[in-house]
Amino acid sequence: MAVSSRVHFTVMVLIFTIFTLPLAQAQFAAPAPAPTSDGTTIDQGIAYVLMLVALVLTYLIH
Repeated sequence: MAVSSRVHFTVMVLIFTIFTLPLAQAQFAAPAPAPTSDGTTIDQGIAYVLMLVALVLTYLIH
């Protein structure tokens, strides 16, 4: 029984070593570039605000 548990433990250590060695040598990916704004998101935000103002004014007038 002791031999069986020792063999089982050795096999588990070997499997663990095989699966963890490639992870230890992995290279880190380069960081993502900073997001840039070309002005379209700002224009779209202004358009949404203007449409909301128009909706509120239309609701208040009627």
